[in-house]
Amino acid sequence: MSQSEFDTAIEQTLIAIEDAIDECRWDIDYERSDAVLTLTLEENGSQVILSRQSANRELWVAARSGGYHLAFCASGTGWKCTSTGEDLPTLLQRVLTEQQGEPVVLNIQ
Repeated sequence: MSQSEFDTAIEQTLIAIEDAIDECRWDIDYERSDAVLTLTLEENGSQVILSRQSANRELWVAARSGGYHLAFCASGTGWKCTSTGEDLPTLLQRVLTEQQGEPVVLNIQ
């Protein structure tokens, strides 16, 4: 994956997450600074942070339960966690649910 392809994949992914948050029934705020997306659960103030790691060509997710590194799979499956094998939507829903204390469902396209 070239740097340009990586940058495009990150941008599309962050936009898709922002769109899913806008459609979500939970009160989750987001703030973006370049390629860092901070999700804040309004009920308890906890955060999940997604960030681009260009040197590794990875997307990192930081949550209360830990840090997760995701690599882009060219086979069309999108971002996969290198430690858990979860795809990004599954991982993100899991960590948000853990932090919210109730199921959080996101429709990430």
